[in-house]
Amino acid sequence: MRRHLNTLYVTSEGAWLNKDGENVVVTIDGAERGRLPIHTIGSIIGFGRVLISPPLLGACAQTGISVSHFSEHGRFLARVEGPVSGNVLLRRIQYRWADDMQRRACLIKSFVAGKVLNQRAVVARATRDHGDGMPEPVRAALSAASDRLAAIVRRLDRPTDGEAMRGFEGEAGLVYFSIFDHLVLGEKPLFAFAGRSRRPPLDATNALLSFVYALLTADVRGALEGVGLDPAVGYLHADRPGRPSLALDLVEEFRPFFADRLVLSLVNRRQLAAKDFRRLDNGATLLSEDGRKAVLIAYQERKRDEIQHPFLDEKVSMGLLWHVQAQLLARHLRGDLDAYPPFVWR
Repeated sequence: MRRHLNTLYVTSEGAWLNKDGENVVVTIDGAERGRLPIHTIGSIIGFGRVLISPPLLGACAQTGISVSHFSEHGRFLARVEGPVSGNVLLRRIQYRWADDMQRRACLIKSFVAGKVLNQRAVVARATRDHGDGMPEPVRAALSAASDRLAAIVRRLDRPTDGEAMRGFEGEAGLVYFSIFDHLVLGEKPLFAFAGRSRRPPLDATNALLSFVYALLTADVRGALEGVGLDPAVGYLHADRPGRPSLALDLVEEFRPFFADRLVLSLVNRRQLAAKDFRRLDNGATLLSEDGRKAVLIAYQERKRDEIQHPFLDEKVSMGLLWHVQAQLLARHLRGDLDAYPPFVWR
């Protein structure tokens, strides 16, 4: 089993990262602010104006540490990594399957089923945890949404093509986000949720969702590369220059139970406030530097939580789930598994 290595997040503008022996040293305004052994780091993510020395970049490339750059607002900009170490035979299978409509449809079904089942599980958990204090119309709305999501999963079992299943995925998203505001029990109107908005997010809850989704996508991309797959060639998401389509495919099953529940936890436990967000003139709502730090700490803590994997029947830390799923996907492509088993939260 892969070791759960740390991700080094650097959020301070003007931070300088360099290599000192076998350590990564973070310097801000000429003062050393942090020092970590290189062998304990799996990736480095910088936000805003974060500078990295060439010797450190070289060491990261040699040891397989990815270096990702995000804007200060959390938008992905670039990723630096060493020579591609993917398995060419595995990637050739991946590419052939992407052009095989039947095999592609089977994978799309798995990704969509995992996502919708986990959306339904999030609704069910909220109903169990908070149902007694909810007004009857809210409980009825959650129950109706759960039933509709279950019906969508059943429709996936009918013979259909990939385009139809993409439609089911879109329908499930509309159902799920139509009742998402009922799951938000934190301060309102600050965290009121009227619907999903992106590029830019128009409210605090959407700002949180977009930020956590970006972090999750970066992690999943690294997991796919770790097993030799090409994160750019997917099945549910169409190929597009610069888009990590396979990473986005695999992210779908993790969005509800990992990302969405993390956001709900931060909001409902009142760990964030108005001061953690900034409103821009164009209507966008973005996390402040302090807000980003609070989310990053919670994100790392959540990755250390253990969960029972239903397919492996053993406990793994949440931060290893995407590595496990990437390996299961690779095994399916190689023919070692009859189908790809998405992670379904119970």
